[in-house]
Amino acid sequence: MAERDRLLHRLDEGLAALGLDLPDSVRGRLIDYVELLARWNSAYNLTAVRDPGEMVARHLLDSLAIAAHVSGASLADLGTGAGLPGIPLALLQPERQFTLVDSNGKKARFLREAVRSLKLANVRVFEGRVQDVPGQFDCITARAFATLADMLNWAGGLLADGGSWLAMKGKLQDEEIAALPAGFRIEQTLALAVPRTVGERHLIVIRKA
Repeated sequence: MAERDRLLHRLDEGLAALGLDLPDSVRGRLIDYVELLARWNSAYNLTAVRDPGEMVARHLLDSLAIAAHVSGASLADLGTGAGLPGIPLALLQPERQFTLVDSNGKKARFLREAVRSLKLANVRVFEGRVQDVPGQFDCITARAFATLADMLNWAGGLLADGGSWLAMKGKLQDEEIAALPAGFRIEQTLALAVPRTVGERHLIVIRKA
């Protein structure tokens, strides 16, 4: 089996487990993204995950596992790194506008190349600190970026009224949840079942109080 076919097969298995039915065009672009990331990763060390097959599970499927919880017309992905979960979600949801935020120059260069080569007209890249991002967003995502308190203290003002903050975490820490800043409340905490991944994965949905 050719490498690209192997990656598509692994993606399809995961999508079936997540209950997602995607058109061939989106499936192909998701694999294009993994292949681009794998090429850049060898030179720029963008992610600790080296194997493209592992990237499908630990990056693509992990990102797509929260797709049903994204809402609104605009989304900011804070500390996006190599574009996670922002790029997989943007490929899945072209009707939304995505802003990918990262202060690391080499990661921002990769993001701009990914936007160009994947023809992501609904994505822009902001290279800088989350504290400096202009505007407000209907939805904010952050994947293992910082503690809940730090994220909300730095960037809570980016969340529009009525919007939702989707914090992707591994193992839940009671003390972290207890330290939620004033003005915010946890709407729900969900355990995520991500195919072919080891360890706990959780989604914490936060709204303004």
